Amino acid sequence: MEAFIKWAKQKLDVDRRLLLIYCVVYFLWGLGMNWFGTEMEIARFTFWWQVITCYILYMVPISLLLRGLPFHQQYAYGLIAMGLLEFGGYALGTSYAYPNNLVDQFFTERNFSLAMALFFALYFPLGNWAVGRIYTALFKKR
Repeated sequence: MEAFIKWAKQKLDVDRRLLLIYCVVYFLWGLGMNWFGTEMEIARFTFWWQVITCYILYMVPISLLLRGLPFHQQYAYGLIAMGLLEFGGYALGTSYAYPNNLVDQFFTERNFSLAMALFFALYFPLGNWAVGRIYTALFKKR
């Protein structure tokens, strides 16, 4: 356990500018997805501020821990993280799935949370890639 804590602290010890980019990108991404889910009547957060708790306080640290791993490993570990988040959100009622939404119609209601977790697990490798590109473009000398 001690080795894991040391490893996690090392992975989370990043340049503050990088952390700021993660927070801005994920916050805007979360607002956009919550807006899209609401407009398309797929799913939404119960409260707008859940974008902060889910995207910044939950997903950013996980992204930092997964950063540098191959795409498939980021996706696999991200799937576990998103599965727990999706299950918890719908079980606790902090997320709302619209009845008979597009995902239900395509995958069936019983597979809604699974479909959402499979989709949102892509956030980790894609988010790490996008933030890395932005950070490099802004702060790395050529």
